[in-house]
Amino acid sequence: GDLAREMGVTATAVRQRLNRLMGQRMIERSTVGSGRGRPSHQYRLTEKGRRSTGQNFTDLALALWKEIRDIPDAAVRKGLLGRIACTLAETYAPQMQGTTPAARMLEIKRLFAEKNIPFSVDESQSLPILTAHACPYPDLAEKDRAICTMEKKLFSNLLMKDVTLTTCRLDGANCCTFEMN
Repeated sequence: GDLAREMGVTATAVRQRLNRLMGQRMIERSTVGSGRGRPSHQYRLTEKGRRSTGQNFTDLALALWKEIRDIPDAAVRKGLLGRIACTLAETYAPQMQGTTPAARMLEIKRLFAEKNIPFSVDESQSLPILTAHACPYPDLAEKDRAICTMEKKLFSNLLMKDVTLTTCRLDGANCCTFEMN
């Protein structure tokens, strides 16, 4: 009722939107007893909902990447990029259900689809091929190819197999392709 009054819409419209958000697992509802009468509902953002709000990290990422690039010691820079890839892999690993490389590639495709980054998996060859149809880090990649190396390491960690970046958008290709060695 409060939302309907505040937004100037019907209670039905509010209920439909809340149900859609719950279906997307963006919010959760709990029942709050208020003594006599009907219980009321309380809504709150889920972890997925919190992660989808205020995610403009581009400026921060660009500043951090500049600082990484400015590290004069190449070995230190390479080690840091490797640790970043490992940290990202540890973040995604609990969401990876597949046991075969092809199944794990499909999991990567799914994970990135949730971030609106299209990937595909070609299983027609002896080894599957993972293709990124859009760059997950376009602003960073345009400034420094090391992001491609970091991404290659991330996928190697998630697939538990070494991969090679065989085509790259930065080289004029339509997409970036990762193949297992």
